[in-house]
Amino acid sequence: MASRRDANMKSLSRPFAAPLDMSVAAPAPFASHADTGAHLDARIAAKLSPPTAGATDISRVAPRDLVCSAQSATLTLVRAPAGFGKTTVMTQCFARFGRLGFDTGWLTLDQGDNDPSRVLHVLNLCLLRMGGERPTSGNMPSIEDVTLAVFDRIAAHATPFVLFVDEFEAIHDQGVIALFQEIVDRLPRHGRIVIGSRSQPHLPLGRLRTQGKLLELDAEQLRFSLAETDRMLNGQTGMALSVEDLDHLQRKTEGWPAALRLASLALENRDATRALIDRFSGSHEAIAEYLIEDVLGSLSEPVQAFLLRCSVLRQFSVPVCSALNPGVDGEHMLQTLEKAGLFVVRVDAHEPAYRFHSLFAEFLRAQLVRRHPDRVPGLHLAASHWYERNGYPVPAIDHALDAEAFVCASTLLQRHAIDFLAQGRLRLLARWFARLPAGCVADHAEVGIVHAWTVCLTRGPGEAMALLGASGWLSASSDTVRAHASACHVALLATLDRVEDAYDEGRCCLAALPNAHPFAHSSLVNLVANVATTMGHRDEARRLLGAAKSLGDPQSVLNRMYSEATEGLLDLQEGHLRLATARFHLAATIAGGHEATGFTDGNAWAGLLYARALYEADRVSEAEPLLNVYVPLARDIGLPDHAIAGYAMLARLAFQRGDIDPAFLLLAQLERLGHDRRLPRVVASAHLERARLLLLQGNAEASRSQLDLAEAAAEPWARIEALRFPAHEVETLTIAKLRWQLHFGDPDAAARALAQARGAAAADGRRWREMKLRVLECLASLRARHERDALAAAAPLIGTLCAEGFVRMLVDEGPLAAQLALRCQADGATRARDPLLEEYLHACIAPFDVEREAPPASVPEDGTALPAESLTRKELRVLQLLAQGYSNGALAEKLFVSDSTVRTHLRNINAKLNVPNRTSAVAAGRRLGLVD
Repeated sequence: MASRRDANMKSLSRPFAAPLDMSVAAPAPFASHADTGAHLDARIAAKLSPPTAGATDISRVAPRDLVCSAQSATLTLVRAPAGFGKTTVMTQCFARFGRLGFDTGWLTLDQGDNDPSRVLHVLNLCLLRMGGERPTSGNMPSIEDVTLAVFDRIAAHATPFVLFVDEFEAIHDQGVIALFQEIVDRLPRHGRIVIGSRSQPHLPLGRLRTQGKLLELDAEQLRFSLAETDRMLNGQTGMALSVEDLDHLQRKTEGWPAALRLASLALENRDATRALIDRFSGSHEAIAEYLIEDVLGSLSEPVQAFLLRCSVLRQFSVPVCSALNPGVDGEHMLQTLEKAGLFVVRVDAHEPAYRFHSLFAEFLRAQLVRRHPDRVPGLHLAASHWYERNGYPVPAIDHALDAEAFVCASTLLQRHAIDFLAQGRLRLLARWFARLPAGCVADHAEVGIVHAWTVCLTRGPGEAMALLGASGWLSASSDTVRAHASACHVALLATLDRVEDAYDEGRCCLAALPNAHPFAHSSLVNLVANVATTMGHRDEARRLLGAAKSLGDPQSVLNRMYSEATEGLLDLQEGHLRLATARFHLAATIAGGHEATGFTDGNAWAGLLYARALYEADRVSEAEPLLNVYVPLARDIGLPDHAIAGYAMLARLAFQRGDIDPAFLLLAQLERLGHDRRLPRVVASAHLERARLLLLQGNAEASRSQLDLAEAAAEPWARIEALRFPAHEVETLTIAKLRWQLHFGDPDAAARALAQARGAAAADGRRWREMKLRVLECLASLRARHERDALAAAAPLIGTLCAEGFVRMLVDEGPLAAQLALRCQADGATRARDPLLEEYLHACIAPFDVEREAPPASVPEDGTALPAESLTRKELRVLQLLAQGYSNGALAEKLFVSDSTVRTHLRNINAKLNVPNRTSAVAAGRRLGLVD
């Protein structure tokens, strides 16, 4: 029996040269370079292209047609263990959809994609390619621009499209998972996504399954049928296996494609077919045995050595393979291996880069450890030196750590760690430091101080403070080390809410320390400026920020971003939302302004502030994707104000959509974060926001209970309210209590207290807080039925809010604020003649189902039952959930019914209660005692 594969196998069995020794030449001297754009481009190109079809791949007609014909499936999940041909099926679906006229995009994920900013960049490139566009050259766009571009491109894609995402099992970051959840939720009717994964992804599968929008393919559907086994073994390879032999092998392997492929390799070189089939098992152990005996055993020693050496590489190209295999024609070897179908896959049809099939790679690495355990470190070290000489420090450090060459890794980190820190590549640094022994870090102060920064910004201040305290770096003889340690210590004090201590220490350090290192010095100036902002020293803060901008290294992404963001905070305190938004956008853009920054997650500081500015302007479609990216980062980094504000905004948006359970879950997560990080202010903030949501549900007792818990959880609130924490400038315990009082207590007393607090805020120059207090004062007057006074005060206030773009300041106060806007819109004295003001009022009213004629009341109306029929048990349940704010979709999910059934219940409730809409139904239910 002869075949093309036989010829290829024979060529691999002939020696290329004398057998190769597995030892590695002495390392070449180090060279210091940065990752180059060309290397990133090649890696990204590989991620954006489906693997090229192998010569031995067979057509998977059944699963392919199942996927391509499922028109109602928004999400298709191809889930099975390794070796079941998930990627092969997806690749064939990709080609079939293309022939059917669909636009198609491909993205292969890896461990490095557990970074929302990185995955957003590659998603954006994928969507550009899918739309036939080319990415523009020049500076990398900011993560904010990329986030908005991704969702805009998905929404604006006018023709049918399918996005394929492979190897989803690599993803565990909650921010990335939330990003894909939102992509699935936002897909247009003509858009689909196909995900391949070894494990169950944490996506909203239950909801999609209930809605009939999920197609699932598992291992059972991916197993080879007997006909497919016949095509593989008899059709492609020219074997003449009998029906009985095929059936026997099919049962032995249970149709597992990987086992059948390996069986075919073994059978091609055996005469005793039946004996081999009798012995063959589809287990992993059997596969390893046959790989040893029938694949590697048939190859020459040089080829075996080549494969084993290259197994240490995740991806490989000719030059790096040649570095690990001196004297071998690497290009010819790789091309021949590829043609032979020996599990060598070209990762991109246009780039000479390769990888091994995952099962084969695992096997080769295990064999390398088994046969030559003493040579594994040398191979990794050789790869590290090649990457370092060629300007790729990231894989160079990775391979040095794989080699357990910790001195080498520390040396590389000494050269590059500060640059990575300045670029904000915190997760990358954290991953490396987790693998370095403590002694290696302690022996290199420059590395150790970056470690302290990384711990501070990824695992929280407590651990970093202990690390810094035990190190002695604060009193080091090196000016550079001492400057970095001092800046880090000030940051830790601020993150621990010890703002006064951070301010005092920071000012002392600025006076005492020389400008030993630009990054450390400008970091310290920025930090002092930020705590001065929190202390209320606005003039000093602006002066320091000006100094930081003049001192800063143009390549220091973090410091330039920090300066602009802090200045934006000052603008926001002064009530200038539009100016603050511009500064936050600039700050966030800075992080993506240089190609050298790669995929950075360091801009969570500015990114979440920009998301908040968008939220305040009710630009929700832009804000929410950014929040889903940045809130998990703020949580991991340990930024208390960013986490508080981020979780609160997400909870409010979920609540407004009627997703009540997710809203309260978000606040439970915030509370847990506060306990874990030992930050009482974060715990108290979760209670404070929970009180707000319960208030909007009309639950006075539960809301008041949460306010009591908020008061008990934190330090004396007088200090929190006196300082200018960004999360508490317009949301304090006092404000929350007054809000509760105007809704459930004495609105006149609330109005008087609000007026007094407003005067104090105005005297202190806290215009943002002053505006919030004025809003609540108007609502108290309206609640107390002083409508004329409320409208007179609201007219100039709404003009100011409109001019600055503060929409959520009203919307977040619920239906009562919408009633105020409605009355301002209708009132003759305050009727808007300006189209912008009219548009602003409409934006404040639109989220709510309010009626012009429905007056707010401070107490429930008297009177007994409305002329209504009795509600059924199910209708009572719907009414109770309606009162809690659940949307129609959430009601359907909670009651396990369809959307149309929910709408029928709502129509019946409205008819029986003789009311026009859901808001009136809830009000009537409360008057009748049907709803708490």
